[in-house]
Order: sequence, then structure tokens, then C-alpha cells
Amino acid sequence: MADPAGCCRPCATCLLCLYSCQWITAKKEKRKGLRTTKCDCSWFLFLFLTFLFTLVWLYFTIIILNDFHNFNEFIFKQRKLWLDWSLVLLIATAVLITYSATLLVLALCLQLCGQPLKLHWLHKTLLIFTALVVAAAFTGLGIKWAEEWRSAHISLQATGPFLHIGAVGGMTLLAWPLASFIYRTRSTGLRVSLLLVYCAVMIALYLAPLAITSPCIMEEKQLPPKPALVGHRGAPMLAPENTLMSLQKAVDCDVQVFETDVMVSADGVPFLMHDEELTRTTNVQAVFPERAALNSTAFNWTDLQQLDAGSWFLERRPFPTVQSLSASDRREVAKQRIPSLQQALEAAKQSNISIMFDLRPENHSDYQSFINATLEAILESGIPLQQVLWLPDGFREQVRQQAPGLQQVYGRKRLQNEEELLLHVNLPYQDMSSEEIRQYRQDNVSVNLYVVNQPWLFSVLWCSGVSSVTTNACQVLKEMKRPIWLLPSSTYLMIWIVTDSVSLLAILWAFVLLKYWLFSLSVPPESETDVLLTKINSLMQE
Repeated sequence: MADPAGCCRPCATCLLCLYSCQWITAKKEKRKGLRTTKCDCSWFLFLFLTFLFTLVWLYFTIIILNDFHNFNEFIFKQRKLWLDWSLVLLIATAVLITYSATLLVLALCLQLCGQPLKLHWLHKTLLIFTALVVAAAFTGLGIKWAEEWRSAHISLQATGPFLHIGAVGGMTLLAWPLASFIYRTRSTGLRVSLLLVYCAVMIALYLAPLAITSPCIMEEKQLPPKPALVGHRGAPMLAPENTLMSLQKAVDCDVQVFETDVMVSADGVPFLMHDEELTRTTNVQAVFPERAALNSTAFNWTDLQQLDAGSWFLERRPFPTVQSLSASDRREVAKQRIPSLQQALEAAKQSNISIMFDLRPENHSDYQSFINATLEAILESGIPLQQVLWLPDGFREQVRQQAPGLQQVYGRKRLQNEEELLLHVNLPYQDMSSEEIRQYRQDNVSVNLYVVNQPWLFSVLWCSGVSSVTTNACQVLKEMKRPIWLLPSSTYLMIWIVTDSVSLLAILWAFVLLKYWLFSLSVPPESETDVLLTKINSLMQE
């Protein structure tokens, strides 16, 4: 078959070389016997499915970036190695998706040029490797980080309408190489099968918006108030977590609540610390190397005051924002020490923000004494009790009796027929649906969800009506004046209809145009001699 017009032989030859890893000339007489076999078609199908598989993993990678700091902390606890693994994941995923996408584009171009799809064994090996790597990544995600599947489900509320448009556009472009293959193949059964599959997929995509739901499909006037911000350990992207500097940076971000974690020293002083060990956020390995692996509660307050709680922030750079710190901020970071709960309460009182904390470790044998020491620090600080949000579940009734003014926050949902009235709940964002958030809001129950860092997630929860969110990125969410997108249902319906209509017309045009194009190529052009003889014959008749 002749090469289609516009597909020059040098271009077709280059495409063949890249796809087949060998110099196969695009001239028909030089590649006699080289045809696309059923095996070649199977490998093309495998290439297409691998590309889709990798594309889905790329989507998951972008979604789980919201929670990736937790993964970095987990790896540090296991290996004592700090690295921003999100960067490694993004680079690896980008390499895989670029490779599979490049091969797919080459294959589609070869099909349009009427060239054989002879995939080289090296590409076959790398494709299998790509599929196995992505499969292993999904398996690991399901085993070690199963809650991210729920994160992906929530993300569809933010991306569903746009994924629909992208999928329709991609499948519409696929109509051109598909039409070329259908018109060239001699197998009627294969033609019918491909057409049926393609039509079924397109019909499913055209009707997909019937299953797409998003709280952000609403009128502007229905939008709930912007959720309040709760600083997760302060402002950990701008200052070392659980320090007075982090608290002050959170205040500058207009957060309403400073969220932290409290432990109690060996001599009974409550202090701010998240990890059970001090190795991640202090220089304990340099000051007390023989005691570095001990629980934080094994140190007395005098020992804790000797530790540097800021320099690690500049050395390990837990967030990319560390690089943009000013010189004055860097000097302030180096001065940070572990603050006591008393100091944090006084700072919160002066800044007029609330403080919410959990008391760790819950399974400690002296946990009741930890409760007593913490309550004593709260009562001695003079902070208004309504500014303190109490999270620990242990000995809650005792806490109510000793400090009835504390706001009790629960880390669970309401139970059926529950007599106790829950006014505040604090849950992972994966644990509440948009419908539940709306119901709690109607019942005047304050809902705080954690940890929310990405604007797309904040937008979905904003549209759902959540009361507040705990975040590492208060400086980002502070600047958001409205959700990323907000569409009235009538506007979304119009976008849906226009997208599907344009797609259908483009598909019909592709099949009609390619039919006439290939038909014109099959008619041999008249030779110059025939044209000359025709003109001579015409002149003689005159």
C-alpha cells in the first residue's frame, strides 16, 4: 500500500526505527513481507493498556501528595533516613508515563502512515517491567496505605467533570488511527469487534456525567462559609513543628486553632512533642547519644531544655518552603527549643487563638498522672477554658469534673441512639462523606477534618460545608478566596452536551475523511504519457 500523502518516507522510516529499534526502510519493495500480525496487534493492545494503567497511577501519585509527609515520617521512624520521597515517586512515575506515552504515539503515527507495528523485544521487555512496577506500586498502596483509596474517591468529586472531558477528548483523537486501521484491515470480524468496543466505550463516556457527583456543582449563593484553619503542629511549612515560632507563624496565617501534641517529662512537666522518640525533631543524638532511642517521657525537663528543636528543620528540609525562608527566619529557627505546654498556652492566650492537643502516649502506665499534670498546667496558665479543645479520650469524665469549661472534642462519629451530645468531632478527611458533613452541619455539630494541604481537597470540603480543617499549608489555604471551581448545574449540563456533541461530530468527520482519503490513494494516477496521448488525439479529431 502506498504511503499516505503527508507522511513522507523519511518520517515513516524514523518512526519505524524508533518503534522497531532497527533500520527498516519505509519503501514498500524493501519491506516486502513485513505486515502487522495478530501478535503485533496483541502487543499494541498491551501497550495501550499499560499506558492507561500508568496514567491511572500518575493520577494516584498526584492525589496522595496531600498526605505524603506522613509517609516521609513513617520511613524515618523505620530507617532513620529523611528524604522527600514524593520527589522520587514523581520522577519515577514521570519516566514511566513518558516512556509508555511515547511508544503509544509512535504506534499511532505508524498506523496512520500505513506502516507495520513491529515492536522490538527491548521495548516489550521494558513495557512488561513498567506494568509490573505499577502493579507493585498499587499493591503496596493497598497493603500499607489503604486509606488513600478513599482519598482517590474523594478526589473524583474535584476532578470528575474534567476527567470526563479529558477522556472524551482522548478517545475522540483515537478515532483517526482506529478508522485508518479499520479501513485497511481485511478481517470483517476484527472490524466489527473494534467498532463495537469503541462505540460501547464512547457511549459509556458520553453518559458518564450521570454518575458524576460533586458538592461544588452548586449556585454561588449556596456556597457555605470558608472553613476555619487549624494549624497542624503550628505552621510546619514555615517553622519547626511544635515550637513557639511555629505557633506564631500559624497566628500570622490567621488560623483559629493551634493543634499540637503533648507529652509529660519524667519530672511531670507537660511539653510539646509528636514523636515518641526525639530523634526526628531534635539533636538528641548529639547531646545524649546513649539515650537517643528512649521514649520522650524518659527525659526530665532540664534535659529537654538542652536540646535544639530547630536546626533539623534547616538541615532536612521537610517541606520545599524551607528554601524560601528569609535570613531572619533562619536565625529564629536556630534558636528554637522544646516548649512546655505552659509556654504554648500563654502564647495562645496572648494571640487569642484556641489550642487543641492530644496527650501521648495513650498506652503509658502513668497516663492518669499525665492527665493530672496537663490539667494542672491548663488551670495555672489562666487561659480561658473555652479556648482549650480537649482531644484525649482517656479519663474524659474526670477531666469534665475538674475543668468543666474545656471544649470536649471527639475523634469518632456519633453513635445511634447516643445520649451524650457531641458538639465537636475531629476526624481524618477520608472518614466523612459530603452527605455526612452536611448532616452534621444541620445538627450544629462542628466538624474538623485533618490533614488537608492541597487546594483541590480544601475546595471539596469547603463546598461540602465542613467547619474547619487541620492543615500544614495554612499560608496556601489562607489565600483562597473561593473554591478552585464552582459550577451551577445548568452550566455543567451545557458543558456536558457541548463536549459530547463536538466529540461525536469529530469522530464522524474522522471516519468520513479517512475513507475518501484512502480511496483516493487507491486510484492510480494517470501517467504523463497517457495525458500527452489524450491531448494529441483531441487535436487530430479537430
